[in-house]
Amino acid sequence: MKRIITLALLLTAGFANAQAFSGKGDDKFQVGANFQDMATGIMATYDHGIGENMSIGLYTTYLLGTTDDLGTPKFEDRFDLKARFSANIGNVMGLPEQVDIYPGLNLGLRNFGAHLGGRYFFTSGFGVFTEFSTPIARYDNDVLGYEHLNNQFTFSLGASFNL
Repeated sequence: MKRIITLALLLTAGFANAQAFSGKGDDKFQVGANFQDMATGIMATYDHGIGENMSIGLYTTYLLGTTDDLGTPKFEDRFDLKARFSANIGNVMGLPEQVDIYPGLNLGLRNFGAHLGGRYFFTSGFGVFTEFSTPIARYDNDVLGYEHLNNQFTFSLGASFNL
């Protein structure tokens, strides 16, 4: 019983100190699964706070599984890299400090697009996230071939870490 109470107190203290975005100098790393039409993969992001409610960063995706309709895409068809800007508005919306909502824009190898994400931190160092991303302007109109793989609406979810 003592162990259960001690664990509960430690978790409560961890929740009290969890903060999703702390402003300038805040560094976040996220890793997770990427889901989209005809493929699934892994993704990672890094965000660095440049202001009270702004961050810049990088987003990368590597597609592991594709449908049989596509054959076998090459590495360059599976890989994508994007620079991103996010507005971290959890505190502006009056959400608890463990929660952050971050809409933003990204400029990648295949398109210019937008993203909308949310994070929830359980402790000061660990949380979960979900993110939606969609292209606004595609660089290539070939949406029937491999260009379609990294040039469409995506959904991601995974773990978020404070660095």
